[in-house]
Amino acid sequence: MKKILILGSGAREHALSEKFYESSYVSKVCIYPGNDGVIGFCDKIDEEFNLNDISSLKKFDLVFVGNEQYLADGIVNFLLEHKINVVGPTKEAARIESSKIFAKDLMKKYNVPTAFYNSFSNIEKALEFVKDKTFPLVLKADGLAAGKGVLIAENIHEAESFIKEMLSGNKFGEAGKQIVIEEYLHGEEASIFAFCDGEDFVSTIFSQDHKKEFDGNKGLNTGGMGAYAPVDKFSHLKDEVDKLVFEPILRGMKEEGCPFVGILYAGLMINNSQIKVIEFNCRLGDPETQVLLPLLENDLYEISEAICNKRIKEIELKWHNKYAVAVVLASKGYPESFEKGHKIFVDKELLIDGKIKVYFAGVKKDNSVSIYRGLGFTNSGGRVMSLCAIHDSLEMTREYAYSKIGLIESNILRYRNDIARL
Repeated sequence: MKKILILGSGAREHALSEKFYESSYVSKVCIYPGNDGVIGFCDKIDEEFNLNDISSLKKFDLVFVGNEQYLADGIVNFLLEHKINVVGPTKEAARIESSKIFAKDLMKKYNVPTAFYNSFSNIEKALEFVKDKTFPLVLKADGLAAGKGVLIAENIHEAESFIKEMLSGNKFGEAGKQIVIEEYLHGEEASIFAFCDGEDFVSTIFSQDHKKEFDGNKGLNTGGMGAYAPVDKFSHLKDEVDKLVFEPILRGMKEEGCPFVGILYAGLMINNSQIKVIEFNCRLGDPETQVLLPLLENDLYEISEAICNKRIKEIELKWHNKYAVAVVLASKGYPESFEKGHKIFVDKELLIDGKIKVYFAGVKKDNSVSIYRGLGFTNSGGRVMSLCAIHDSLEMTREYAYSKIGLIESNILRYRNDIARL
């Protein structure tokens, strides 16, 4: 029986741990650093655990990297050097997310459809570039900014303020040393993932993330306030996405000497069946993972093993004939400043509901709550948990998810009311 180590601490990693636990091949799942809400669902590694300790790492049969920062920092290179099986791209391949300029240049070179763009490290040149442009424009930090390094500038004043704040180093630090400025794409966003082994890939069903903080897609960009799957209206485009997006970009990465092994995310803008790539990520998305994994029939360990052994083409992905809707409950104030330490109570009824999954993220355990009534926490992060419903139709699933939120009591949490509303 296999022992799995998952790297990360969010609701995505909670969903991964649950999926690995379903495997008939797996006896133990550990998350590092994890969060207090995952206890009871998997084993949490002791705080003394050291990622640089090879003897500790070699106790695991597989390491699955959930968080993008580990990938950008080169954890996969380190693990491969010590012959440890790992699902995730090398530092060089992870640049497809950790550097938006690298990704945009790669798309341009290998004819992957995307928005017109330019990149700058100089404030004056960036300001000059936007002077005569048509708005809105999309401005992005080149590096990793936890899903928050993007602004859709509606006018020249918003653009100039963002450029100055970013390139001065005050907003995103190292991630904002360079800025990408690109045309605003019209249409509807969709997410799709590909399991890749460096040579071949198999792609998933479509999901849709809701990134803005408030209803009606208003407010600031976040790491994601909810998601649903499948997105039926785009299902007929799957083969075209494989051909226009995944095939050329994966071929290009191989030709550039950084073949992609792991899970590649394509964020798409679809307008009347015209497909353009907004961005790539080098791992599973959050909150998309929370709606995809409950619908996936396949054994996640078998998929992971196929990735490691370059046999992904032998895998045929199968999906339950259901829908999944995840609503993210976030701390008031997120994605900017917010207070921590407020009490949260999760009713036991929610935890035993077969149509509901609660995936925890930014929580600390509160021992003052009786476990017989439910679970008690305090908030410790921006996105606190994902409440995911699984049901027979999209409308039923959405309604069921929202009908159960009342079983979570807190004066610090907020959420969008329009997740999965078409």
